[in-house]
Amino acid sequence: MGNMASTKTESARERLLAAASRLFYARGMVGTGIDAITAEAGVAKMSLYNNFSSKDELMSAYIEARHQEWIDLYAARAANSAGAVAGVLAVFDAYIDHASAAYEHGFRGCGLLNAAAELPVGSPGRAAVRRHKEQVESILTEHLRDVVDAALAEQTAEHLAFLLEGSMSRAGLEGGPGRLHRARDIAKNMVTAL
Repeated sequence: MGNMASTKTESARERLLAAASRLFYARGMVGTGIDAITAEAGVAKMSLYNNFSSKDELMSAYIEARHQEWIDLYAARAANSAGAVAGVLAVFDAYIDHASAAYEHGFRGCGLLNAAAELPVGSPGRAAVRRHKEQVESILTEHLRDVVDAALAEQTAEHLAFLLEGSMSRAGLEGGPGRLHRARDIAKNMVTAL
């Protein structure tokens, strides 16, 4: 019962969010019950409701945690990059890092898009996923503004975002980062040619 990786130094909230993150990604948010989450976290059901008002709040926290996880991967990659090409490639590398992580049932694609697919149109969770994707495109735009005018930077960032999301979808279907590596090469060629 529970995850052996959990330690006593983690708060119940941290253990619950970590357990929910693993299970939501592996099984989907709708398909994962509260009992499974509390068992995986090794906490009592009451502990869940002491930390989250509902499963919906836990799902929102999961979406925000996935967003922050990607931001952290990107920040680590961007810290060692200088210039537009390196900055754009840092975005792709962060997606590759995400796809290369160990997952219970293997890589299934973007956790945020998977989550959004389970939520109704107009829900706060879908809006949060949209903001994340817009932020990624904005990051690409900022890197490109170093080498081209604002209009071309926005247009190219949109193309790169489509390339990124399409390759992420294919990588998820194929269970590994191969398509993302190919997309990274295409992105490098596109930005170098600007």
